[in-house]
Amino acid sequence: MLTAIRLLDSPKNLLSEAGVIFISQEDEIQNLPLADDKKGFIKEQLFKNKKRELTFADDKCNLLFIKPKRHDEGAYKLEFSRKSGAKAWAFIKDINQAKVYFFGKSEKLFLAFVEGLVLASYQFDKYKSDRKNPISTLEIHCPIAEESNLEELLYMTVATFEARDLVNEPVIYLNALKLGEEIKRLGSKYGFETEVLNKAQINSLKMAGLKAVNAGSEIPPTFSILHYKPKTGRKFKKPIVLVGKGVVYDTGGLSLKPTPNSMDFMKADMAGAAAVIGTICAVAQLKLPMEVIGLIPATDNRPGFNAVTPGDIITFANGKTVEILNTDAEGRLILADALIYAKKYDPKLVIDLATLTGSAASALGKEGAVMMGKAYDEEKSFLKIASQEVFERLVEFPLWDEYGDQLKSSIADITNLGGPTAGAITAGKFLEHFIDYNWIHIDIAGPAFIKSGEDYKTTGGTGFGVRLITQFLKNISN
Repeated sequence: MLTAIRLLDSPKNLLSEAGVIFISQEDEIQNLPLADDKKGFIKEQLFKNKKRELTFADDKCNLLFIKPKRHDEGAYKLEFSRKSGAKAWAFIKDINQAKVYFFGKSEKLFLAFVEGLVLASYQFDKYKSDRKNPISTLEIHCPIAEESNLEELLYMTVATFEARDLVNEPVIYLNALKLGEEIKRLGSKYGFETEVLNKAQINSLKMAGLKAVNAGSEIPPTFSILHYKPKTGRKFKKPIVLVGKGVVYDTGGLSLKPTPNSMDFMKADMAGAAAVIGTICAVAQLKLPMEVIGLIPATDNRPGFNAVTPGDIITFANGKTVEILNTDAEGRLILADALIYAKKYDPKLVIDLATLTGSAASALGKEGAVMMGKAYDEEKSFLKIASQEVFERLVEFPLWDEYGDQLKSSIADITNLGGPTAGAITAGKFLEHFIDYNWIHIDIAGPAFIKSGEDYKTTGGTGFGVRLITQFLKNISN
């Protein structure tokens, strides 16, 4: 996969090159170092005949001219540029010394094109015996591109790769203990502090949710703390805290999921944790001027040993009692522990990310994620803006009081399961019982994992959330 970018000088003879020329609008064709008849032919094919791709290939050159689909809305313009980048990668991935050229004036569109190309280069081939070694450095000619902007783009995409890797690992390798080890490794690699709490420490903190979900497993849980501290120029006095659901595999517990369609990709139930980890990798590389803390409660959810049963009651560290009605509603239990723990930091804002409900996936599919919470309108607005910029879109759902009625229990404070409707919202209402600070919940169940690759989102873990939260933090730091 691509992990480096190198800027090139202008080509002396474009028709002796191999690679891709990105055309964002018609007048850019005049800037190409080609004869007028060639320019006229390209303009006719791409704009008069409305083709989006045009190939020049002979003994001397192998070039793809590509332009994005037209759209008036800015978010879609950037997204179509990313998709063009993904097509460009499909063209150049097997070409030695392939290059990318841009002769236009919109750095923003070109950066989106490069972003799509780099993201599309991702591959998870660790377990393949016939692994290939494609190009790792992208060579670019773009006179208007700022090297610092390309560097930032690469930081965000490589951090997304880290998240994708974690999601794609099977639980036979990436159990809760191994996830803690991976967090320590990434902390050393990218420059943030880490601490991994063991089962005894988790018990001493009265993390009832994590303890209950883990009761059916022979592998102990972990609770990981990732801490990035800026060296200079701190923007806020209080930290931003990110919480990620780390269920490394979810069978549903005693409320066993049906197979094969519901369980075969449940290694992805820690995609929220992966998004938080990837985000802090990016934040550390970008050296953002703010303190960011990540909290990762991690366990698998299995029906063995002394597994928690429907009808059990557990008591959380804040005194709240919960009647367990369904052991497959486990993610909210471990998130509750982390949300209680987050209070110790006196946070400016807490954002949790989780593959929490099938209801969120049913509502929005893979096209976006559900958000809700109790935060300032300005904070929500910045997050929605970031979601449009990176096209990891959010739809805000309400947290109306009436939804909380579905969580009433006759023998405990609340249950862990709502009624037959509005499941994504009742999950959010459950989490609301464990916060008393600015908080936003993001349910990424729909877009976190795709079974068949699409454009720059390769098969498996998408890394959804890394670019979104990193862009949000960049925006508020400015």
